[in-house]
Amino acid sequence: MERLRAAATTEPGRLRIIGAAVAALIVLFGTVSVWEMSGRVGAAEDVVGRSQPLSADAASIYRSLADADTTSSNGFLAGGQEPREVRGRYEKDIANASRLLVSAAANTRVDEESRTQISLLSEGLPRYTGLIEQARATNRQGLPLGGAYLRYANEQMTTQLLPAAQRLYEAETGRLYTDHDEARSWPLASIGTGLLALAALLWVQRRNYRRTNRVFNHGLVTATAASLVVLLWLVVGHTVARSDLSQARADGQESLKVLNDARIASLQARAGENLTLIARGAVLAEDKKSDKYDVDFTHNMKQLDTGLAAALRLADDDAGRGPLSRAADGVAQWKARHTAARESDLKGDYAAARDQVVGSGTRKESSGAAFDTVDASLAEAVAHEQREFTRAARDGLGALGGLMTGAAALAALGAAAALLGVGRRLSEYR
Repeated sequence: MERLRAAATTEPGRLRIIGAAVAALIVLFGTVSVWEMSGRVGAAEDVVGRSQPLSADAASIYRSLADADTTSSNGFLAGGQEPREVRGRYEKDIANASRLLVSAAANTRVDEESRTQISLLSEGLPRYTGLIEQARATNRQGLPLGGAYLRYANEQMTTQLLPAAQRLYEAETGRLYTDHDEARSWPLASIGTGLLALAALLWVQRRNYRRTNRVFNHGLVTATAASLVVLLWLVVGHTVARSDLSQARADGQESLKVLNDARIASLQARAGENLTLIARGAVLAEDKKSDKYDVDFTHNMKQLDTGLAAALRLADDDAGRGPLSRAADGVAQWKARHTAARESDLKGDYAAARDQVVGSGTRKESSGAAFDTVDASLAEAVAHEQREFTRAARDGLGALGGLMTGAAALAALGAAAALLGVGRRLSEYR
């Protein structure tokens, strides 16, 4: 300590201390930059490669379960001989949900909340499919008990499986938003240490100029340039990344959330429409007067209308608005055909009502055909927004590319240049 204090009283000693301090500050700047940007890059990589795909898979699990429930009731209405395409669609939905559940369970980033919901779904899905098979077998025998099995299966789906799938989707979407926010957060420590390093370099050069009248010290100028490049690269690269990630969230993820909710509402409305005919008033709503499934249909259609309106507001190009316009037209047709089917049912003409709902050889303009138009249009809109999200998120990740390596290399160059610049000044005292 005494030697350090004594060295500080001479100009060479002060230069050595200043050189070491400036070099250490530049190294600190580079280290903090690499540390902070590694977190941002990791979060951006998770957004693109993990959390968003997991959120999308969770939404797909929900849609597959809801579609399976809708398809099973549609097949039941068709009578004892279920159409092959209906059976195939149901089996595809169940297989897709099962596959995605296995994939989600195997993912190491799934937290305890998600694992709980995955466990509930994995245990409940075989029970649901067993009830559906009981309903089918009984229906083929022409026994009315099949409708009771189907209603109980629907109750299991709506009160246990779908809520669990919804919680899984919310948990994974929450993780996506957390990763997104982390990737977008400003690297304030890096910017602060960068500004401090630049200020120290400018002070050292001003001090050198005042004592020697030499305008430039090549080593210190190089260190300043290297530090300035890192700082500008940090600010500009992160600004571009923030912009792209914000676009991914606003134009992609928010639209996807609205579209997924709208598609789920349409599936639930279709299931309610089918079950209205199957139950034939056996299940009442809370007012003990209205048909529960018809009330559910009306509620779900309102949700679908709200979702489509929100999706249209969020759509930012013709490719996104086109499918939504077709979906809106399909909803209008669906409502009109559903109203006609309900009138037939209430008049006691069950056969006509069934044909108006599921279609027949002579009746193609059924509410089911309108539902298929809505579902296909929403699927197209979801695929478009998914592509938009992926493109913007990858652009954001690309804006951060090379920053960690560049910051480390330039910081090392700056620290070495600062030491050489001060060393050149020290050589004048020998």
